[in-house]
Amino acid sequence: MKRRDFSLACSAVVAGAGFIQSAAMAQGKAPESGVDYVSLDKRAGVDAPAGKIEVVEFFWYNCPHCNVFEPTFDAWSKRAAKDVTVRRVPVAFRDDFAPQQRLFYALEAMGLVDKLHARVFAAIHVEKTDLTKGEAIADWVAKQGVDRAKFMEQYSSFSVATKASRATQLQNAYKIDGVPALGVAGRYWTDGAMAKSMERALQVVEFLAANIRAGK
Repeated sequence: MKRRDFSLACSAVVAGAGFIQSAAMAQGKAPESGVDYVSLDKRAGVDAPAGKIEVVEFFWYNCPHCNVFEPTFDAWSKRAAKDVTVRRVPVAFRDDFAPQQRLFYALEAMGLVDKLHARVFAAIHVEKTDLTKGEAIADWVAKQGVDRAKFMEQYSSFSVATKASRATQLQNAYKIDGVPALGVAGRYWTDGAMAKSMERALQVVEFLAANIRAGK
């Protein structure tokens, strides 16, 4: 979903993804900078320790493309190479995205991402729950069996606000123009539009990680 148009439907992307991916891989071409991925002029910051390759998934809970991609990315993250560290970063292309940034980082602070991250997507895209404002978010989290007061303490904390601000800074440093998008080692990013599908975008990420590993 591009920054300029958040009302796009994902059906056409999903329907065509399999064919596009098969056609692109059948050509056997190595991914190219400026075609399949973007090489950053100035490196973005990374949290990964030395010797690790950081892969960042930029997402927005309300994005239908991110919802479709989540199971695929989650499965990939669990089988990624041992030197790859995965980091999810919620974007804020507009001020009204901020409550969902805080939602993610509050869940992270409480150790609830594994339990509730996918449920947030399901609540929004399957159950059609409006989770765009703080009170509605807190009510929904409480229904998941989480202490509402403790959640709101994290949601309103300086720590969560700082992480949300850093997330916005990182999306701007990568200069991404839509979600879902994947950043690699503060040096590159790709998305479904460039790679022709998010499945192939993950293959591009693996290609870039291999180059970094080889010192390229």
